[in-house]
Amino acid sequence: MKGYPLTISSWGDEELRAIQRVVDNDRYTMGVEVEAFEREFAAGHGSRFAIMVNSGSSANLLAVASLFFRREAPLRRGDEVIVPAVSWSTTYFPLQQFGLRLKFVDVDADTLNMDLDALRDALTDRTRLVFAVNLLGNPNDFGAMRTILVGRDIALLEDNCESLGAELEGRMSGTFGLIGTFSSYFSHHLSTMEGGMLLTDDEELYHILLSLRAHGWTRSLPEENHVTTKSTDLFLEQFRFVLPGYNVRPLEMSGAIGREQWKKFPTFLETRRKNADYFHGRFANHPELRLQTEVGKSSHFGFAMVIRPGSHWRRREVVRRLHEAGIECRPIVAGNFARNDVIRYFDYEIFGSLSNADHIDRHGFFVGNYHVDLRPQIDLLVRTLALA
Repeated sequence: MKGYPLTISSWGDEELRAIQRVVDNDRYTMGVEVEAFEREFAAGHGSRFAIMVNSGSSANLLAVASLFFRREAPLRRGDEVIVPAVSWSTTYFPLQQFGLRLKFVDVDADTLNMDLDALRDALTDRTRLVFAVNLLGNPNDFGAMRTILVGRDIALLEDNCESLGAELEGRMSGTFGLIGTFSSYFSHHLSTMEGGMLLTDDEELYHILLSLRAHGWTRSLPEENHVTTKSTDLFLEQFRFVLPGYNVRPLEMSGAIGREQWKKFPTFLETRRKNADYFHGRFANHPELRLQTEVGKSSHFGFAMVIRPGSHWRRREVVRRLHEAGIECRPIVAGNFARNDVIRYFDYEIFGSLSNADHIDRHGFFVGNYHVDLRPQIDLLVRTLALA
């Protein structure tokens, strides 16, 4: 490995054989491989239902959409949803596209997740949804969040696209909300190149998601379901549409690859955590940098660093030095998303100060973590930053 890339491929011969298995079967849209991966993924998380889609972005889209079509207390356009100010764009876009009013709250300066005091203070009678984001492998404190939300008619969704394998209170992240979403993009913990997954224990939402995933038709639904009465006329049920759905089905190859990646995932996760232990040991009590504080057991998507207030370091210079040393880095997700130009298309408000999100936006960056021993790369990072 030259330098310190943001990520590298985690595929081996097993994934190539899985692709060939699909080719040999001559079935390319979702089929038995996708179904098997869904079962294995759900079982591994202790969840009842898993629905694979073509990306984590689509997983977020379906999660939001499904809440508009449930029978009891469906979401309505104009309802208020609370979101952390730091996340990726596709946490927010489905909320805008469904006409929800976003309320941005600050993030915690240490965990980089939603500031729970800000969440508590931001709740109103109009709040119908909290979309929590487990940032860079770090789960939210869902015990504290449950205490804040108890007794309120507020749904909780969990964007877990960056945090596969994280744990809290003996549970896997992505299982604390009504729905948890996952991504299997190239750089993520498990890679099908493009792909996503949703987990839920709610059978009604599961049936809604099945329909929304494939055109909003009834073909994907069991005969007994929570969406509609299904006739026994199979000919008519082929093209019967009951929800305004999408086509976000995964490829059969993605399911087959995901099954092989899932077998390897425990080893991937163990190595990521060993890398994290080494990284934190080398950067503990750094005079110029703050590190992300772990909640529960992080799955360490990457290593976030934020230049401390008052430091003489300037991010532009740090990034330049990293680039010259062959170390890839990125902003911390999308920084303070409310500062992006696209926000002019949103119905939104900013609750209180977003000072931590602003500081992360201007002074934060992260480097990669993945499934191989990164001690030499972390040593290169230490040497490079010593020159800053």
